[in-house]
Amino acid sequence: MQRWQREINITIGLVTPALVVSFFVGHLSTLLLAVTSFLLIRQTLAVNELEKWLNKGAFGDRRDQKGIWGDIYYHLWKIKKTEKKRKKKLSKMVEQFRSSTDALPDAAVVMGSYAEIEWSNRACRDVLGLKKSDKGQRVPNLIRNPQFVQYLKSNDYQQKIIIPSPVNENIILQISIVPYGDGLRLLLAQDVTQLKNIERMRTDFVANVSHELRTPLTVLKGYLETLVEMDDGQSIYSRSFQNMATQTERMNLLIDDLLLLARLESKTKSSQCVNAPELLKQICQESRLQAKDACRIELILESEAKIQGNEEELRSAFSNLVTNALKYSPADKPVKVRWQQADDGVFFEVEDFGEGISNADIPKITERFYRAEVKRNHKINGTGLGLAIVKHVLVRHDAKLEINSQIGKGSRFKCWFPAKKIC
Repeated sequence: MQRWQREINITIGLVTPALVVSFFVGHLSTLLLAVTSFLLIRQTLAVNELEKWLNKGAFGDRRDQKGIWGDIYYHLWKIKKTEKKRKKKLSKMVEQFRSSTDALPDAAVVMGSYAEIEWSNRACRDVLGLKKSDKGQRVPNLIRNPQFVQYLKSNDYQQKIIIPSPVNENIILQISIVPYGDGLRLLLAQDVTQLKNIERMRTDFVANVSHELRTPLTVLKGYLETLVEMDDGQSIYSRSFQNMATQTERMNLLIDDLLLLARLESKTKSSQCVNAPELLKQICQESRLQAKDACRIELILESEAKIQGNEEELRSAFSNLVTNALKYSPADKPVKVRWQQADDGVFFEVEDFGEGISNADIPKITERFYRAEVKRNHKINGTGLGLAIVKHVLVRHDAKLEINSQIGKGSRFKCWFPAKKIC
């Protein structure tokens, strides 16, 4: 406030003599104009000096300036000093971030709104072939894998993709993209070669073992059937033969499911226009023949839509869901099978009114061999692979499985197929 008073005092000190002089000689307007011009020139020179100081970078403390301009210089210098500290801190953080990301084994690329490279870490050179000199180049021009280009254009980054490295085809990369900021995207490429090799070895092992077990199991099953036919029911071994035949049949079903899973994981996709309503009629008819009460299954066809897919795989998935609904619900309760079209696609739904599934078990029941722990009066036979098969089939058809269930009230399994699958 004292500096403002100084400026006011200077103005008063100039105006007062002008008033006194004008009292004796007149010309008040001329004298006041001269005082105003002097003050304006003075402030203009001060502004000009401030502009020069700012243009040079506002270095140095200029609080030695007199009047209000001293305060202005001081506050600007203080802001400059604070910004300098903040910039130094931010630069240090950016440098630490770059150092840490350079140490990552996964490749990371920051892309702009037009997929141009803003920044990339060191690992990009090894697995993606991107160099520092590629900054500003569009990623699709450098990584020309068709699957990757389509993934980048889709703007749907919920799922990850697997592609071979453009540098070395023996390296398998898992690509994910994370949008952030104003049109920026972060591309992450992880080397999953070892994981894929282990997964392939596991799949091959399961397939080979299952295939090798089928021949001796078939022989064993044949001999057991002969023994059961020869047995008159009075032998002490009758019950043992029945139990052995039951377990042999269970092992046979387990091997069939394991081989089916192996085929789903390794077989290339094949697609045709599948008449889903007709397929569901066949599945329900077969299930009615197997069920004790043929009236339990209620088929509701609200659409005649057909879908692109593999009929054999879809039959397996739909049959598993219908069979599960029949197994896990009382014999006097209906099972509703529905085929319906919506704005965003078409869905297959199976609803039962059985024991239900707890919320804790729902995320796990599509895992292999997982079976919810429920106290029942009777044991329900199964391989524990049915829903795993359903999950794999739906993934291969770009579909989703939605599960809604309440303990004691029943369950609803919905297979949602996107509109692009309708043919």
